[in-house]
Amino acid sequence: MEIILIFIAGIMGLMIGSFLNVCIYRVPKRLSIIKPRSLCPKCSKALKFYDNIPLLSYIILGGKCRNCKNPISLRYPIVELITAIITALMFFQWGSNPLWLAAVLISSYIFIVIAIIDFETMMIADIFSYAIGFIGLSFSFFNPYFFGAPFQKLAQAAIGALVGAAMIWLLAFIGKKIYKKEAVGEGDIFLMAAIGAMLGVEGILSSLIIASLFGSVYGITLLILKKAKRFDHIPFGPFLSLAAIINMYSFIGINTFFFYI
Repeated sequence: MEIILIFIAGIMGLMIGSFLNVCIYRVPKRLSIIKPRSLCPKCSKALKFYDNIPLLSYIILGGKCRNCKNPISLRYPIVELITAIITALMFFQWGSNPLWLAAVLISSYIFIVIAIIDFETMMIADIFSYAIGFIGLSFSFFNPYFFGAPFQKLAQAAIGALVGAAMIWLLAFIGKKIYKKEAVGEGDIFLMAAIGAMLGVEGILSSLIIASLFGSVYGITLLILKKAKRFDHIPFGPFLSLAAIINMYSFIGINTFFFYI
């Protein structure tokens, strides 16, 4: 029965991923995420319902629009698949704690939107970070990573948000002094505050380490492939988002990193 429920959760994740794609495309353009109905970004033709089935339609259409035959971005099925996997994993991990499950699922969906938009535009809309921060504070009473009475848990979320923002602001300040230019975007400050609200102070440190590891691998890969130069700006939001999702699924304490050093 549990396997069936996890499978159903994955199917729901596919549908939610389709909506996240709408947000990713429209939010940077300041378009409504509700109207009009989904359309091809190349020919602007409204999609039929059978051409808008998550993942399946992309496969059936061979990755091309039925009307204009232009390629459909691979980002669409990737986001849908990632959302489905994360939904299933979170349901498996936190199904017995429904309120916290709701918190981590909604936050994960917002993190996905943040990550893709930041990759594509180098911008993070602060409203997304505010939303995650609000969730972190509101659901802190049910947070299994916090301890103590309800107000102690709320305090841990609030302190995490403040420390997260202060830490990234300090890195931005030092980076600007050293490199004589913006080293960290303002959006990363609010994003780190949001992560702190969800995961607390230790979660900030853990997420920062994980994000730095993934970001370093990505940056080095770009340098090797000559897709970037040494001092080119690389968006950090996607790696912070990935680290936060990992920690929301299964918390990685900072002692884990020191153990392997």
